[in-house]
Parts: sequence; C-alpha cells; structure tokens
Amino acid sequence: MPETNIYFENNANLEKLKDKKIVIIGYGNQGRAQALNLRDSGLDVIIGNKEDSYKEKAMKDGFETFNISEAVKRADIVFLLTPDETMPDMFEKEIEPNLKDGACINFASGYNIAFNLINPPDNIDVIMIAPRMIGVGVRENYLNGEGFYSFIGVHQEVTGNAKEILLALAKALGTLKKGGVEISMKQEAILDLFNEQAFGPAFGRVLLTCIKVLINNGLPPEAVLIEMYMSNEMSYTYQKMAQIGLVKQTNFHSHTSQYGAMSRGVRYRKLPLEEKMQKSFDEIASGKFAKEWSGKVSKLKFKIIKYFAMKQEINKIEQEVRKNLKLKDFDVYSAPENIEELLKKPDVKNELKSIMDSFEF
Repeated sequence: MPETNIYFENNANLEKLKDKKIVIIGYGNQGRAQALNLRDSGLDVIIGNKEDSYKEKAMKDGFETFNISEAVKRADIVFLLTPDETMPDMFEKEIEPNLKDGACINFASGYNIAFNLINPPDNIDVIMIAPRMIGVGVRENYLNGEGFYSFIGVHQEVTGNAKEILLALAKALGTLKKGGVEISMKQEAILDLFNEQAFGPAFGRVLLTCIKVLINNGLPPEAVLIEMYMSNEMSYTYQKMAQIGLVKQTNFHSHTSQYGAMSRGVRYRKLPLEEKMQKSFDEIASGKFAKEWSGKVSKLKFKIIKYFAMKQEINKIEQEVRKNLKLKDFDVYSAPENIEELLKKPDVKNELKSIMDSFEF
C-alpha cells in the first residue's frame, strides 16, 4: 500500500496567503465557523451569500458581505460551502463566470467533482479541505486549540502554488493542529457516502433488532432505550475508541462485560454484511448513486421514504418513553402536504414497496 501523506502545522506557512482575499460562499454552519477561524488567523475574509438570514448574520458578525457573483469577482480564493445538490447550478451561473484567472477554489466535499457534476475551468487551482467535524466543532476546536481532522488534497494544479495555498489555508482553519490526511476528492466522496449508506444503515438495523428482541421479551421500553442509547454511554464509548483505540478501550469496561463481549462476539463474526456493503461501495464508486440522486424522481422518492421512516414503530416507542421520562419532545419534521398525491405516482410506486417493507420494526 502507498504511504499516506499526513500534514501538521509545521508543514504550512501562512505567509503564502499574504494579500490574498478569501471569499466564503454560504454562511451556514460550516461557512460561519470557517470564516471566523480564517479571520482570527489574520486573513482577509469576505462573504458571498444570497439575501437571507445567513447574510444578515454575516453582517452582524462584522464581515463585508456581497451577493455571490460580486464576491467571487473580488476573491483570489473561493470556499464553496453550500449544499452539494445546489452547488452545480450555482457554480455554472454565479461562480465560474466570475472567477479570476489563476484563482483557487476550495471544496469542503469531493462529491460534485468526483462524480463530474461540476467541471471546473482549466485556468484555476482546485483544492479540497473537508473537515471531519460539524461546523460548531470546527469553531470550538479552533478556539480551544485542539484542532480537528480533515481530508485534504489538490485536485487541479495550474499556478504551481496550489499545495502551499492548501496547507496554509488548512493551518489557518486550525485543522493541522490535529492533522490533514491527503486523499483524492473521489476517495473523500466514497468514504463519506459509504459511511452514510453502508455503516450507518447496518448499525441502525442492529440497534433496532436489539430493541425489538428486548421489548418482545418483556423488558420495559424505558429501560431498553436508556440502556441502548439514551444514557449517552455509547457516545462516551465512541469517544474512547477515538482517543485510545477500538479494542484497547474495552479495558474501561468490567471484566464481566469484556468476557461476555469477547466470548459471545464470535457468533456475529460471519454476518452476511460484506456482500451488501460491497454493493453499496460499487454503487457509490461507479457514480450510480450520484446519478440517481441528481434525477428528479429521487427528490420525489426522498419525500416519500422520509415520510415512512418517520412512521416507524421506534418513533412511537420513543415518544412514549420520552413522555414517561419527562423529556422534551422535539418536532423537527413536517410531512409533505401532498403526500397522498406523491404516493400515487406510477414511476415510484412499485420501487418504493420494498423500501417501505424495510421500515417494519
């Protein structure tokens, strides 16, 4: 296997950004965090955003703020921090026509480049700094000096300075305090999507199966949900996995816990998961998923799938448990108003049946 390049603060020089004007496109969670970090590192930062509450927030935070086209015209370095699905249209209409010759554009996700949804012109540098942390964490870990991991890379080199610019920006953001791991934009996109489409659903199914077995055997739902995830014990265990190691962290558990997990764990060593996960990997790597998600029908399917996902039995159990534990109930989802009409669409009706079956508890 080829050696992985990992960069730290001593590999970067902020002087490479002297006299460079940086524009952050999109002042959402990542946009605000990264803009503040860059400014606090002494860099010249402006904001490009449409007319909305995020633009108002940027102005209150003391940033010069422009519409997207005007901001890009002024910038030497452009950070694209808007949602993946809206970025191609924005890039075509507002970004590309206004880029300076020799400018540098930074993506926080490899998705649109990896699957050819955006094809940048050949007169600019294209780089990636993809934080492995939500926006709030990007800001907090800059302020506390701990840093955060990022995947970084140069996708297109034109000026001869792309790598130096990349590392300087990564240092200014605070990620090199922890480490910047060099990978391609395609690799970043695959890792991100695979985590969401293979590990996440597989873990979710295991969790739901455990809850079902315990409740079916007479255990109180309140006790089951607290034991399985509501106590935050699992999140603490995940923290120790990251800090110490996947196996080494087991030493923090009781001997009974360790013996039970290790002696019974062999029963689950050969779960039929690899073939299904390989299928998910192939769909991602080939671009099949990206093509599917870009289609109009997928937006329709998403509304319907989410509607049924919110109707799962676990949601009803959770609602009752939270009520009994006197916890606040959060309403963060509204069903589409035209759900009945959506369900009658012939181009998705048959395909959705198998998906709906999978939501049974």
